Amino acid sequence: MFFGLSNKSTMPTIDEALPGRQVAMSIQNKHFVNGNPVLPPFPDGLDIAMFGMGCFWGAEKRFWQQSGVFSTAVGYAAGFTPNPSYEEVCTGRTGHNEVVLVVYDPVKINYQELLKIFWESHDPTQGMRQGNDAGTQYRSGIYVYNEKQKKLAESSKKEYQSALVNAGYASITTEILSAPEFYYAEQYHQQYLAKNPDGYCGLGGTGVSCKL
Repeated sequence: MFFGLSNKSTMPTIDEALPGRQVAMSIQNKHFVNGNPVLPPFPDGLDIAMFGMGCFWGAEKRFWQQSGVFSTAVGYAAGFTPNPSYEEVCTGRTGHNEVVLVVYDPVKINYQELLKIFWESHDPTQGMRQGNDAGTQYRSGIYVYNEKQKKLAESSKKEYQSALVNAGYASITTEILSAPEFYYAEQYHQQYLAKNPDGYCGLGGTGVSCKL
């Protein structure tokens, strides 16, 4: 049995975090939708991006639908517990966010286009929640792999913040961090909405439809 924090919307300290394990999650190296590998190494010329935008089921679908995206995978990142399970993440005692790893061809879709999808597919002003999903695992986050991604992410954040303020919305709470270690989620979470077309989506952006 797992015992969560009394307030799952507060990040745990490293001392409060669950110990986790040294063994990585075992998953199939084949994307359920397009058949491409989901585990590295990836073909030369491809880049990687990582985003947290609420429940990772809907977030992953939003990206795998894009032309130029080679593969996607869901997992946990930006916390303390090594190789956490979904049940552990849900206790609020790992510090991890639900994230999607996006492997893409920068010739066919660039990072700015991925950022546009990120900002417009969820509500980045809600802090430790996304819609009805509350807790640290649902926070908005951009996890950058290099200085170019960092500059583009920070620039886009300023642009969207200005637009939101002008429209009367709250301040953006999205965290922008150097990409932490990505821990793959369990196999049943991978490409979940392709396996379960009527499953819960969780995306909260204006005009977002899980049926797209």
